[in-house]
Amino acid sequence: MVAVGVDGCRAGWIAVALRPGGAEVHFLPTIDRLAEAVPDAEVIGIDIPLTIPAAGVRAAELAARTALGPRRSSIFVTPPRAALAASTHAEATRLSKSLCGIGCSQQAWRLAPKIFEVEQWQSHAPMYEVHPELSFATMLGAPARANKKTWAGMVERRDALRAAGIDLDRAAAEPATRAAVDDMLDAGAAAWTAARLLDGSAIPFPDRFDAPIWA
Repeated sequence: MVAVGVDGCRAGWIAVALRPGGAEVHFLPTIDRLAEAVPDAEVIGIDIPLTIPAAGVRAAELAARTALGPRRSSIFVTPPRAALAASTHAEATRLSKSLCGIGCSQQAWRLAPKIFEVEQWQSHAPMYEVHPELSFATMLGAPARANKKTWAGMVERRDALRAAGIDLDRAAAEPATRAAVDDMLDAGAAAWTAARLLDGSAIPFPDRFDAPIWA
């Protein structure tokens, strides 16, 4: 069983592969390098929108935000395709308001290149959308208490991963220096959900929906 979790980082992507012998971590300058890094991946959980709406708000994000309660702001609404493709944030906001009734955050708009990069990629293994905070909430039994960018939030999430058998403290040098703390934690959480997808225990948000976010 080889389950892989992927999260974006400033310079590319961080991938955590779970094997019977433990976790291995890879830095990928582009997402298509994953096939080279983990050629035997059986399933991939990735923290990126895999469905881009033409208009409106995705049901999966609404369901995930509801489930996260106090951590709901960690899930942004994916803007419509036209807004993501806009050349300026001001134009993206105008188009988003026109097509789905709400603006486009800077974070969402700046993520557009990564969203389109994954959309154009031909994955070598089945790929599912995950959201790390939803994974951590499922892992912990409730939404995380502290923000992941705080020391308390890092410890809470690292301890949860360790309890699940995922120890990232000895990550290889390059990914360890390329990844921010939250990137590494999030890739680990995505890998945890990917393993649940393999064993059939993952939960879709919303249930019985054709493009859910998994945890």
